[in-house]
Amino acid sequence: MTQKLLAGTQAPEFSLPDAEGKQVSLADYRGRNVIVYFYPEASTPGCTTEACDFRDSLASLQSAGYEVLGISPDGPEKISRFVDEFSLTFPLLSDVDHSVALKYGAWGEKIINGEITEGLVRSTVVLDEQGKVRLTQYQVQAQGHVAKLRAELGL
Repeated sequence: MTQKLLAGTQAPEFSLPDAEGKQVSLADYRGRNVIVYFYPEASTPGCTTEACDFRDSLASLQSAGYEVLGISPDGPEKISRFVDEFSLTFPLLSDVDHSVALKYGAWGEKIINGEITEGLVRSTVVLDEQGKVRLTQYQVQAQGHVAKLRAELGL
């Protein structure tokens, strides 16, 4: 059973490849607020809706002092096609072995079509400038997620 992160705790460090295979580390974002969101699979309807919503909100999130990182268990090639197809303008990272998702509490049991399965649970973790957890959201809905996140952050 994975442990969900709690507000006020230090977020686990990670370094993962992006769509081009370049390593991106959480440490690269020290000194900035970061929204780390976990999505199950590139180019699926819900994940596309959510990614495009983050893309369309990126300028306002950045002007409020937030960077966005998306993480999925997809390989870099699939992520690259997703980025290109939908002109995504923020880093999407590949967590093929789902080790980061496990550390962040975003991997576990979920119900799909009435059946219990194990996989990535759509989740968002907001980190402050020091890498501490400010806010967590687990089992989020793709549609309207960014608006709800913005409201919770007071943006």
